[in-house]
Amino acid sequence: MHLFAAALIVCGCTPELKIPKRICPGKQTVVQSLDVLNARSENAVSLKANGQCRLQYYDGGKKHKENFPVKVWANPPAEIYLQGDVAFDAKGIVLGSNEGEFWLAMEPKEISGYWWGRWSDANCPEMLMISPKLVLEGLGIVAIDSDQGNWSLSNEDGFDVLTTHSNQGVIQKRIYVDCCDYLVEKIEYFDVRGEAVAVVEMDKYKEVLEGFLVPAGIKITTYGEQAVEDSVEVNLNLRSIKPASFTDRQRDRLFTRPEPRGFEHIYKIVDDEMIEQ
Repeated sequence: MHLFAAALIVCGCTPELKIPKRICPGKQTVVQSLDVLNARSENAVSLKANGQCRLQYYDGGKKHKENFPVKVWANPPAEIYLQGDVAFDAKGIVLGSNEGEFWLAMEPKEISGYWWGRWSDANCPEMLMISPKLVLEGLGIVAIDSDQGNWSLSNEDGFDVLTTHSNQGVIQKRIYVDCCDYLVEKIEYFDVRGEAVAVVEMDKYKEVLEGFLVPAGIKITTYGEQAVEDSVEVNLNLRSIKPASFTDRQRDRLFTRPEPRGFEHIYKIVDDEMIEQ
């Protein structure tokens, strides 16, 4: 599958979850579990950090690897900006989102592409190789649907497992929470057929402010045709993860979608399709 056609995800096997060193009792009800996660999300603050990113992807059947420094700015619940210095280009990879839109720009000549969409139009933003939605959730800003009726709770090997289904009964998302510290360690995402399309794994949490913790280790894996896997692994410098405040000018600069100029390919995502413009 060509890189520009998309990392549209069809099937795959999710990584095994490591059993916690300590086994603690889980929550008794879905409401109790969601209340804790919602409280964590409500405590989320703006932050900035830097670190290293390892990107692995397939293009034309050939495996590619990149390793580059990244800078991250986030303003919960919807605003994020990640900038990767690739091949001496400080903005070789840029992804971002705000309340209305999301985007991904990759500038190296062999990957010159720009992808964007509106949240209101896109039901599958995780089809991007590096998705702003998944990076946001990887930072601990987990989106919990307020409709608790579609969630179920189970317990597996020291983890509370929250699962949500569509109104048609198809699995959409599964969240694994360590019962001891009640931190999210893995999130699985599924397509309209209930097949796994992506997984986010988090570890090495740091408390940024009381009640809000951010994982320094984030790995995002997406599954393509014929069990092909693309992955993005971000390792943030623990000392660099700090609360931040943004002026209106800074927010406008970081979290406003830039116009696509100079890219070989430009795609708009509508529903589960990438439309070349």
